[in-house]
Amino acid sequence: MSRTDAPPKLPPRDPRGHKGTFGTVAVVGGCAHDDARMIGAVALVATGALRAGCGLARVVTPAPILAAVIGLCPSATGVPMPVDRAGHIQAHEAVAAVDRQVESCSVLVIGPGMGRGDGVRAAALRAVQQELVLAVVDADAINALADVPELTRDFRAASVLTPHPGEYARLAAALRLDHDPVDEATRPAAAEALAQRLGCIVVLKGSRTVVSDGQRTWVNTTGSAALATAGTGDVLAGVIAGVAAQFVAPPHTPSTPGRPLEFFDAARIAVAAHGLAAELWAGRHNAAAGLMAMELASEIPAALERLR
Repeated sequence: MSRTDAPPKLPPRDPRGHKGTFGTVAVVGGCAHDDARMIGAVALVATGALRAGCGLARVVTPAPILAAVIGLCPSATGVPMPVDRAGHIQAHEAVAAVDRQVESCSVLVIGPGMGRGDGVRAAALRAVQQELVLAVVDADAINALADVPELTRDFRAASVLTPHPGEYARLAAALRLDHDPVDEATRPAAAEALAQRLGCIVVLKGSRTVVSDGQRTWVNTTGSAALATAGTGDVLAGVIAGVAAQFVAPPHTPSTPGRPLEFFDAARIAVAAHGLAAELWAGRHNAAAGLMAMELASEIPAALERLR
């Protein structure tokens, strides 16, 4: 594999642009089960995307928790997904929700805080089957894809997968890949193998996050131990989507002057900015712990400007 150099500079924004210029990120996630409700992850992804500069963010989440999600990220718009009496998303409703979003968004994020179930698996599979928009496959969507037989036949989307080592291990086992995602010496090979098997970009999270498209591999050097806390991975998924919405051309479309980045480079810029944002917070607070995910999101604009 080719080990690449630092990511390119973040392109300038069009000074005459408007919110429609900078892309729409749709985030499908959240859980309203009777025995568990997960609200924060969707809001953190949407916040990360907006802090990264996308023009619009839309959250698509189970109806019982939609108001709470919007309360955490009032700059986003909300679309409710129907649920059954136990709060579960039904498979046909999940597929319909994904289909509606790919008609109007620039980047689709699937999986944050979704939990488990047939509806989650159906939504995740639909997201990677479509070929119209860029996809960021995160968290519970990765776990759900591990349950899809012969996933390689269905995986067609231009996608970034963002597993932490546990999520990587579950998906890799299903795909019969035998790589250690924890050992620093083998993490690059682990990311490369998964990227090659699915034809996607892999962001293998952790200390010195690895980004690979199966041909090129880059290891991040920014970051802080303060990132080891709940929700920071959700912010990263949003930042990847937000950068891509602005600067990456849609699938099967040649790059244009306004969207000059490859998806691989957008992911690398986002990962570098995410780590740099943690460094900025740690320096300001003179602390290696105590970072909250929303605080991390607030540091993203300054971190990205350093990379522009």
